[in-house]
Amino acid sequence: MKPATALVLIKLVHTTAWAFFAACILALPFAAAAGRFDVAAVLIGFVLIEILLLAGNGWACPLTAVAARFTGDRRDNFDIYLPRLLARYNKQVFGTLFVAATLYTAWCWWQA
Repeated sequence: MKPATALVLIKLVHTTAWAFFAACILALPFAAAAGRFDVAAVLIGFVLIEILLLAGNGWACPLTAVAARFTGDRRDNFDIYLPRLLARYNKQVFGTLFVAATLYTAWCWWQA
């Protein structure tokens, strides 16, 4: 497989995984507001697994290291199909959203 083709495949997989976890975070407050704490718990669990994976890999996605083997590019989004600014601040943006959504979920659960 050509390096360019491999990089495209890695970026597609990475972007798909990112979209899944971003969707989990964005869906969390809606599940909580609907009183679906079972769904909220599953969403939180998925994100916590991703957090553990990132923490165990020096706060980098393992796919980043795989993508780095196929290009010399090291821009913030060289390994994923995201705008550069979002790729740069992804952890800060979605980390903040996850904490806020988890706190909101806890508050909804407490109120129920």
